[in-house]
Amino acid sequence: MLGVLAVLVAACESSACPDCEEPLPVRPAWQSVVLPDTPGVPGRPVLRDATACAGRWYVVGGVVDLAGETRPAAWSSSDANSWVPVPTAPVTSYGRQHVLSAAACRDGRLAAVGAKSGGAHGNPRTGTWGQASDGTLREVDAPFERYAGPRAVNVARLAAGPQGWLIAGSRIDGAAVWISPDAAGFALVEGAPELAGDERGRTAAYDAVAVPSGWLVVGALLPPGGTALVPLAWSSADGRSWRRAALPVVDGRGQAQRVAVLGDVPVAVGPVRAGFGSWRLTTQGWRSAGGFGATGPGVASAAGLVAVGQRLVAVTRDGDRHALWLSVDVGASWRAMTMPRSVPDSGDTAVAVTSTGDRLLLVMDDGKTSRAWWAGVSELDR
Repeated sequence: MLGVLAVLVAACESSACPDCEEPLPVRPAWQSVVLPDTPGVPGRPVLRDATACAGRWYVVGGVVDLAGETRPAAWSSSDANSWVPVPTAPVTSYGRQHVLSAAACRDGRLAAVGAKSGGAHGNPRTGTWGQASDGTLREVDAPFERYAGPRAVNVARLAAGPQGWLIAGSRIDGAAVWISPDAAGFALVEGAPELAGDERGRTAAYDAVAVPSGWLVVGALLPPGGTALVPLAWSSADGRSWRRAALPVVDGRGQAQRVAVLGDVPVAVGPVRAGFGSWRLTTQGWRSAGGFGATGPGVASAAGLVAVGQRLVAVTRDGDRHALWLSVDVGASWRAMTMPRSVPDSGDTAVAVTSTGDRLLLVMDDGKTSRAWWAGVSELDR
């Protein structure tokens, strides 16, 4: 059961609401699915992300064997119930050890970001993967400093859309992106005006989504001499020139860490002082939508957000455990959702969600075992 059940209504925004009645959690009838073994040395699957498009589902991650060695792994399905391994073809020594952490797809074709820590300083050796016409997920060979090197900070989330593919992340200068028309090779855009840091502070980008006008990226700003982050969003028609927008917060602190589009409305979520906040992009700009949850003993973060029919499902980490949340009013109010099992919030655990058609897919790794489940969209109305 979820340990976090406090829900804030929209009028409460990001502050506590002691007089608000706590609604009962949504209890989907989760259906367990089996991901088959992948070729290679037997080991435990580690699931990290999921995506869906064109009637096909994908789960990505890796396999860790008894000796602690890792290798990339991915699975696909046409119904979220019966799965087959996706062949992988690494081309570098680190690629053969990658765990795939982020995935996106368009036109039924998968792309992913993977990494393996190594080298003298133990930094992540990051790379990208693209699915070839024969269905094989192939590592894309790239120069070392494309994703790593002395200017590297992190490579975060991957998005796909009509223009191609975009990765959100950060470099020494602040927020940065990598763009590609086909996922066969990415161009780094760093130091871009408005996107990167400047005299207003240091920026960081956490997530991205395709919109009809191009791309939308969300993240945060650390003002000069400040200790509290401020949520930001950026928009771009081509992935190279960016416009910045501040997201409103009651006390001036927060982060926009995940973003999704529900219908034609972009919605972002992220931690604020009292728990988690949500924002909507309107014709007048970004507006606060609501607040939910509560922080735990550690660092709170938003780990996922997906549109499910006319609903939104968010994944949060509160320093203690992962939690699922459901909104049926474009982020104005949220109800807790039960998960098939509890997943602690630690460095070797993960929860991810994706959706298409009439099903929601949930993948979970509690640090010991990884499993996947699906639930019908109608189950979310319980």
